[in-house]
Amino acid sequence: MKSRMIVAALAVAMVFAARSFAEDAAKLEAKCPVSGKAVNPKATVEFEGGKLLFCCNGCPKAFSKETEKFAAKARHQMLLTGEFEQVHCPISHKDLKAGTGLDVAGTNIAFCCNNCRGKVEKMSADEQVATCFAKGDCFKAVKK
Repeated sequence: MKSRMIVAALAVAMVFAARSFAEDAAKLEAKCPVSGKAVNPKATVEFEGGKLLFCCNGCPKAFSKETEKFAAKARHQMLLTGEFEQVHCPISHKDLKAGTGLDVAGTNIAFCCNNCRGKVEKMSADEQVATCFAKGDCFKAVKK
């Protein structure tokens, strides 16, 4: 009986460790929307209902001065780290359709149709991020 409880406790601990590892891995891939450098989980601000990560404590000041300039990269980071989820097509702002996903800078972006997907597919990587993450109404903060 005691050994079963220990095994069950270890299994629960492993599930939480795996979830934490996955979240940490996404944060390691995340880049500061201002500098493009790796993020520091201690340098954060709230943005559109989620937690935005920066590389240092100086970048939030630059971000607040020119938020619109950095907003697309900020939304991209927040989708990558699980702070946001996509709710609308970034081209038409219509409902999303299954099977239309496209990898955009390490994130899966869905579209309302393959026509919208095709438009983005033809763009350069920088244009894809700028286009797909331009509008804040295509994403919403994930409640944690």
